[in-house]
This record gives sequence, structure tokens and C-alpha cells, in this order.
Amino acid sequence: MGENILVIEDDAAFREMLVEALTAKGFETQCAGSVEEGLQRLGEAPFDLVLTDVMLPGKSGIEAISLIRDMAPATDVIVMTGYSTREKALEAVRRGAYDFFSKPFSLTELEIVIRRAVERRGLRAELASLRTRLRTARGAPAIVGQSEGMRRVVELIHRVAGLDTTVLVTGESGTGKEVVSDAVHALSKRATGPFVKVNCAAIPENLLESELFGHEKGAFTGALALKKGKFELAQGGSLMLDELGDMPLFLQPKLLRAVEQKQIERVGGARPIDIDIRIIAATNQELPQLVAEKKFRADLYYRLSVAVIRIPPLRERKEDLPLLVEHFLSRINVKLGLDLRGVTREAMGLLYAHDWPGNVRQLANVLERAAIMSTGEVLEAEHFRDAFQARPRAAGQGDCLPGAAEAGGGHVASLRQTLEDVERSMIESALAKKDGVQKDAAALLGISPKNLWNKLQKHGIDPARFSGQVA
Repeated sequence: MGENILVIEDDAAFREMLVEALTAKGFETQCAGSVEEGLQRLGEAPFDLVLTDVMLPGKSGIEAISLIRDMAPATDVIVMTGYSTREKALEAVRRGAYDFFSKPFSLTELEIVIRRAVERRGLRAELASLRTRLRTARGAPAIVGQSEGMRRVVELIHRVAGLDTTVLVTGESGTGKEVVSDAVHALSKRATGPFVKVNCAAIPENLLESELFGHEKGAFTGALALKKGKFELAQGGSLMLDELGDMPLFLQPKLLRAVEQKQIERVGGARPIDIDIRIIAATNQELPQLVAEKKFRADLYYRLSVAVIRIPPLRERKEDLPLLVEHFLSRINVKLGLDLRGVTREAMGLLYAHDWPGNVRQLANVLERAAIMSTGEVLEAEHFRDAFQARPRAAGQGDCLPGAAEAGGGHVASLRQTLEDVERSMIESALAKKDGVQKDAAALLGISPKNLWNKLQKHGIDPARFSGQVA
């Protein structure tokens, strides 16, 4: 595999056993007997992962975490100790450790965690590469996500950006339609031109026509001077029509003419004005349904939906949560002047259990709120509970956190119940993807078939009911 691991352990026999076992698994492994020696090794060569004991001569493994992260920020740290207490575990995580093990532990378990840490490192490298590709000289924004749905979004952005055609971006509120629209413009041939944005739902109907198309002097009471509209201001560039589904019917014929004939007329004007722009429309509404209800013109819909980019809601791409959390925490650190390193496993369990009706925008807000509540370097489960309790409930809608008590209106589930529900959901998802084959599902989950069998008994899951399903 080629991953480099540094083992810091003062027990020579145990250290040699670890080095031998990890080397046999294909890892490039070096060792040190103290934190000072380990830091010296770290200064001589890069390592993907440091595996350190807590009780060491001189500096402790807990003290080493901050020193290692300062010297090599991209290197993950796993802490192991025979003196296990919850306080030591939390302290290790707070200081930035990726995981924590108590001796004695299974080498198989250790290998799984190491490989997950390596995979996370690979995802971060791939994400950085994706950001680099999107942030071209034209300044495209980062699209965060490695799920299948987001890969399709990125692929479509690259496919349509260079084509001078209209683009329709769809998705629920908070999914990132503006970010995708920014990327389409930034990667297009019009990137050096203006990018003008209009929120059709935020402007009163009686003002929207003038805002879009402009007006001549004296066109109506208060029109004291000629005003160019957004179409003219976007000449040579792109115009984003956000919340397109809220555009009033009486304006839609003028928009259709602008799209088809590349011409507009100012309010009160007598001559057409040629325009050279690209239109990027965005909506959180189902335009085909609006067409069926005669609230949106069919011909305009067909003309605008030449290239459609659908952004999946966050609940359909929860595998992107770790990357999104890392992305938003880096922004929060800059905004608030903090030094947050991540979230605990329990906190991530709460994030996975939530349905995110507000999508990525809600996630960003929840993380910022938790950051304000936190006094350490790592966000814990308790920092998120208030945010989830405070969210509104739709009529007839159950709590988004699995197992939440209905009595009292909005109590959060116990952490144990929440994590068990997350575990059950992941197992059922793996079984569905692998057609009920337990061996394949176990491999997908990164656990042994025996471990999976025990969990199936624990949750009362019958793998046979997933046979023949299409994930």
C-alpha cells in the first residue's frame, strides 16, 4: 500500500510486535521509543499516520498530539494506552487525535481503523485535487463532496460550462444552487464578463420588470432617469435568475423572448435591445408541476431546461458529511478566529442521524452555533443538541433524530439509541447494496462476517429480506 506509519512505544517487545504486524499488512513502518525520538523521525521524513502510546518516558502521548499536528498537520494520530479512562480519551480527541485504543486490543480492529484513517487522508487529497480543478484561473468555487450524486453534479458542471447554452439548476433550499451556478459561470468562456444575480422571489412583482429589463425616463411615476436592467448589466457575461419558479406569469413572455431572440425592451421603450448573455436559472420548485398547474409557461420551461443540473439533498449524500464538516470548520475558524480540529464520534453520530431539512446551509449554521458553544478544539455531542431541539417540526412530522421521545415535544434521543439507529441504518444500507450477501456487506462495512452476524442478531435484522433488492 505504501502508507508510512510511525509507532511511538517504549515497550520494546510490544513495539516490535506492532511493527512486524503492520509491515506484514503492507504498511511502511518505523518506530521510536519516546516522543522526542518520534518528533525527530517526523522531522526527517513524512508519515501518513502516527500510532503512539500515552505513558511514555519524558513527554506523554497526549502531549505529543499537539506537537505532531503542529509539525505535520496532515498526519493523523491514533493513541493507545493501557491506562484507559474516559477523560484521557476525550483529552486525546480534543487535542486532535483521530482515534483512541485501550490495551489490549485486536490487531484486526487496529488495522480497520488505520485503513479508515488512510482512506480519509485519500479523500482529503482527492477533495483538494477536485478543488484545484474547479478553482481554475477563472476562480471557480469549491464543490465539496465525493458521493455519487455530487460526482455527477461536478461532471455536469464541466460538461455544460463550456457550452453557451441555458442551464437550469434545481434542488431544495440550502443545497448549494448558487455555488453550482458560480462554478458554471467561472468555468465558462464568459468568466471574464460580469455575473449578475437576481432573486425573483425577493423583488415585488411591480418592480421586478424594471429590475430585469430596465426602464426609460418617464416610463412611470418616479422614473426620473433611464435605468438599465439586469439583462443589460450582464452583457458579455452571465445572468442568474434565482427562485425562477416565483417569476410572475405576466413577465414570462418577455423572458421567453430574451431567451429565444436575444432581445429585450425596457419598460416604456419603443425599440428592441440586443443582448449577449448566458442565462443560468435556479429553483427549489418542481417546474413540471407548476407547468401542469398552469403557473409556469411550458414553452419557457422547455427553453430553459436545455441542460439541467439537479443537486441532491444532504439526506441523500450523508457520506459527504465528514468532508462538509471539515470544509465548514475551516471557514468557521477563519471567521471566528478559532482553532477547531473536528468533531467527536458521538457528535458525528448525531449529524448522521439528522435528516437536514435545511440541507448544507443548515449544516453550516449548526456547526457555527456549536463552535460558539464550544470551549475546546473539538466539537462534542452536547454542543449540537440545542440546535436540534430548537428546529421547528412540521405538522405530523416525527423527530428527525431516531428514537426521539415524542412526549414533551422535541426531546433528543439518548446518545446510545441514536448511535444504535445509525449502526442499524448503515447495516441495512450495506445489505441492500450487496443483495443481502453477508460476506460482501461485511467487507463494505469494514468489519468481519462474524462481527456482522452478531450485529444482525443484536438488531433483529433478517438479511434474506434484502435479497434481490436494487440499492
